[in-house]
Amino acid sequence: MSRIESGRMVIRNEEFSFSKLMEQINIIFSGQCEEKGLTYDCRINGHLNDYYIGDSTKLRQVLINILGNAVKFTPAGGLVEFTVEKTAGFENHSTLRFMIRDNGIGMSKEYLPKLFEPFSQENSGATNKYGSSGLGMAITKNIIEMMNGKIEVESTQGEGTTFYVSVTLLDSDKKTSDSLKDIEIRPQDMRVLIIDDEEIAGEHAKLVLGQAGINSDLALSGKEAIEMVKVHHARQESYDLIIADWQMPEMDGVATTKEIRKIVGDESAIIILSAYNWDDILEEATAAGVDSFISKPLFSGNLLEEFNNALKKKNIAAAKEKAKADLTGRHILIAEDMEINAEILMEILKQRGIVPEHAENGKIAVEAFASHPEGYYDAILMDMRMPEMDGLTATTTIRAMDRKDAKTIPIIALTANAFDEDVQRSLQASLNAHLSKPIEPAALFETLENLISP
Repeated sequence: MSRIESGRMVIRNEEFSFSKLMEQINIIFSGQCEEKGLTYDCRINGHLNDYYIGDSTKLRQVLINILGNAVKFTPAGGLVEFTVEKTAGFENHSTLRFMIRDNGIGMSKEYLPKLFEPFSQENSGATNKYGSSGLGMAITKNIIEMMNGKIEVESTQGEGTTFYVSVTLLDSDKKTSDSLKDIEIRPQDMRVLIIDDEEIAGEHAKLVLGQAGINSDLALSGKEAIEMVKVHHARQESYDLIIADWQMPEMDGVATTKEIRKIVGDESAIIILSAYNWDDILEEATAAGVDSFISKPLFSGNLLEEFNNALKKKNIAAAKEKAKADLTGRHILIAEDMEINAEILMEILKQRGIVPEHAENGKIAVEAFASHPEGYYDAILMDMRMPEMDGLTATTTIRAMDRKDAKTIPIIALTANAFDEDVQRSLQASLNAHLSKPIEPAALFETLENLISP
């Protein structure tokens, strides 16, 4: 306190990672709340930058002191909320408002004017049970005022307390991409799936990623996410990154990861998002296929950094270059009722030295497969809409045959419909992949190379 009074305390203006500051604070208080039996909820409303210029040390001190008191004066079973939002922006400055709310013992209206006096306490009973705030609140108020900020408090005895801290920081020119020089996939090319049972949190994550140029899908449960992953995998459009909330009802993030790995193998990086300490589940999560963890709230810079680390650790780029089948001389059966479509497909396949055969409908395709020895055909391209026997029925009939290759031969759905429902029906009929018409040669060859055994 004497340093403040003597004017020897200096406020520094240095560039700092706001996302790292939030991560450090959340690690501290998610742990403290968990130990005390409190619920800790940290949220960011709207968009915030990853970097600002200001005194991060003093700001951290202020927030830790107020949050520390919120934890201290809230009995077990209570709630501590920490919310951050940008309230104003002008000439490269941003005003941020931090709200810290608890439903603890609260304070009387008569005591509030004395709150920021050194060693103030409302009654000795509370001090004996919880401890006093000491110099903390007096120092906090002085630091905030030195930063040209403002602190406000609302409280009701027996109901809880809310602090509002507003500070203005300089905007930084530093961009997320500046620290991602070695990332293997450009953000704008990424396919990302967010899994969170809280729609508001999920939409916020989409907003954060959108600010970094990343498009993302949102699943509100583990079950929904698994279906979305199946559909994208069947289309040969697997997600590059999957972000799963840890604590969700019915199926948590670890259990969801385990099921997703059964579908995609190592194709996607999976990161668990949590406001709590994950040490207790680290071994289980790693075994389930989780690549990394990241603290709530989500910042694009932190996420892309972890994604980059996950890529390096599991070497996804190298995995994508795994041994692929040589298509030369492979026998591919085409089930297609439109003669012109079949001719085009056959010409495309011949470009890679493939030996194509044409069946005019599903019934003829089933007969052709049955009449040839096991292993003769390396894959089947199956149109879904054909007379006499459609593609789904033909596939089901082939899969039911009593021969080894009936269960293992890659069968690829061809359809003019790209709706998720069509893909799901294809998967339910045990087709391996789904390609939309008109067929892109590159996508076709890649699918065949990946599905046919080398």
